[in-house]
Parts: sequence; C-alpha cells; structure tokens
Amino acid sequence: MSTYRDLALPRALGARAGGTPSGSARATVLRTVSARERRSHLTAPRVPTVGIDIGGTKVMAGVVDADGNVLEKIKTETPDKSKSPKVVEDTIAELVLDLSDRHDVHAVGIGAAGWVDADRSRVLFAPHLAWRNEPLRDALQARLAVPVMVDNDANTAAWAEWRFGAGRGEDHLVMITLGTGIGGAILEEGRVKRGKYGVAGEFGHMQVVPGGHRCPCGNRGCWEQYSSGNALVREARELAAADSPVAYNIIDRVKGSIPDITGPLITELAREGDAMCVELFQDIGQWLGVGIANLAAALDPSCFVVGGGVSAADDLLIGPARDAFRRHLTGRGYRPEARIAKAQLGPEAGMVGAADLARLVARRFRRANRRRLERYERYERYAQAIRVGGTGRTPRTPRTPQEPQS
Repeated sequence: MSTYRDLALPRALGARAGGTPSGSARATVLRTVSARERRSHLTAPRVPTVGIDIGGTKVMAGVVDADGNVLEKIKTETPDKSKSPKVVEDTIAELVLDLSDRHDVHAVGIGAAGWVDADRSRVLFAPHLAWRNEPLRDALQARLAVPVMVDNDANTAAWAEWRFGAGRGEDHLVMITLGTGIGGAILEEGRVKRGKYGVAGEFGHMQVVPGGHRCPCGNRGCWEQYSSGNALVREARELAAADSPVAYNIIDRVKGSIPDITGPLITELAREGDAMCVELFQDIGQWLGVGIANLAAALDPSCFVVGGGVSAADDLLIGPARDAFRRHLTGRGYRPEARIAKAQLGPEAGMVGAADLARLVARRFRRANRRRLERYERYERYAQAIRVGGTGRTPRTPRTPQEPQS
C-alpha cells in the first residue's frame, strides 16, 4: 500500500475556476453547501480511496476516484453473524490489501449496516454481524496503516447520491433505502445529520400501524413491515400458502415451493404483467408514500431519493408512492412538494459514498502527518544547533513520524 502522493494543486485550482469538465461537475454539486464544506471538498486530495459496503449477505469493496468513478470492485460473502469480529476485520483487510496490489490506496471508508456512533469510530450494533460496541475504525487503522472512516451504510449511500447521483444540487435531501428493511439518511447543507448519538435516520422503525405486524426490533406496526422487501415477499408467500387463485402464476413458477418466492422473482413477474405482483407493488408503494409524507411533515426536504434493492422495480413502486405522497401530505395544495426520485447509483452507492467520505479523512490525516514531520524537522535543527554550540546536552529524541507503509 503506497504512501501519499503530492496534491495536484493546479488541478484543484482549475476545478475551482471550472476550467475542466470535472471541475464544472464539482461546482454544480457544491453550489448549495456552506463555505466551510465547499473548501473541504475543493481541498480534499484527488487520490484513489477504497469504499466498502457491508450488508447482510455480501461485502463489496471498490477503488473509487475523486469523481465517483469505480476503478475496480470485488465481492465476497459476509461472514456469518455467529463469527467473531476478528473474522470480519480479516475479511475487510484482505479485500483492501488485494485492491492495494493494483492501486494506490490512501484511505478506506466503510459503510456498515448497523448503528455507528457519532465519532464514526465504533459500530454500536449490527444486526447481521457480531459487532456490539466494536472499535472497528481503530482496529482496521492499526492493520492497514491508512486512515479509516466508518459510517452507517444509508449515510454513505445518501452522500454518494448527493455528490454524484439523483440528489445533485439539492440542499435538503432525505435518502430512503428499501431492502430487507428500511434505512435512511438526512443531508442538510451538504452535511450528513447523524444526531446526537449517531443513529439518526432509522425511519423503518417509525410506527405506522399501532398493534400491527411484529417487527424484529421488538415493536409492532413499524413502517418497514409494510413497505420493504420483507413485506413484499411475506404478502406473496401468504397468498401462495393460502392457494389463492391470484397466486397460481407464481406458484407455478416456483413449482409449488413457496420458500423459493423471492423479491427479484416478484419484480420479474410484475414487469411481465402478473396482476398479483403488480398489486403487491402498488400496496408497498402506497405505504412508501404514506411514510414519505410523514417525513416531509417532520423534515421538509426538497428531495427524497429512494434506493435499495426494492427500488429496482422503478415506476411499479415509485408511481404509487408519488400518488400516496400527494394524498397524505400535510397542507397539500398550499405548500411546495418535494420531488421523489429513484437513486441513480444502484447497489454501488454505499461503496462510492464511503470512499468519498474517506477522502475527507485522508485530507485531515495528510495535514496532521505533515505537521508531525514539520515538528520533527524543527527538532532536528534545534538538536544540530545544540551540538554545534557545544553545550554537551542532547535533547530527548521524539518518536519519528511514520508515513503510511505498504
């Protein structure tokens, strides 16, 4: 793993002036953010970083450049949650080291499906992994010798969509990720709002039906029990188990094996025009619109970006969601309506966002390391002056600062 390269100052200045295509694109993205955040992005080193997205079934790692382009990505299976945290650390380290054999890696960003503390250093809880108050950042930073950033995967996905995808140019954005459950993130003025303890954006556990379906979180009637991949599959399997006439097509497709009914299969049949599957997406979409209307009442964003695996259904889902949103929006007809857009970066959003957030950490790490080197050089000059002066005293030697090692 190589050390830092010098910043390309002429390119950074060109980006500020809009003198290159990439500079123009970045100017569009940064138009709405505060001066402090704008400076942070324009002065961040334009170096490759690694983004890692850890989900319930797979770990995806990729090298991402400063314009959000994925240079290379690799995948592996997620270790079983019964495995120790060390096994997960080993998996991440192996992926990073593999990519570093072919790319200069200057920082690593991790988007984890779980609760991450406000300092972005510890994973407080991850439902699919054996992480309980796990100091993931420090453990990996010690092994990889480059700065590491840890964040919630919905936060990293939202950041990517704001920087490079469907949320470009928006100053108030809410991301909703529809997968097995529902995750989310809030961006205001170019900053991710993580809350006091780092766990903001858990929209899926808003209660929408008192006494409704039991949720794995322990409560009943959570939003994700009515608008998520789990909800979609549950409803289809219940109809098939009841031998409903509307389910004959899907029963025939899985040859009577109800456990083989999956979200992608339902999506495929809905696109083919299967009436039951289309209706299931309408139901899921209507519940999605109700939840978005509630979030609009609380947060009043200019844009909602819908991502995650379920969003692959496109207008089968987004169309009913927009209709329900307009019907349930507080003050409808007397207020501006936020737009609802499908995410553009697909399953790579969390990985790309993690890599881009890590680039800001790389900038801070680079500056801190440069200050340590400057202090060490001052000490060397002082020690030389003492020796030449003949006092016979030798100052205590400070620890030599280390550059990131290969």
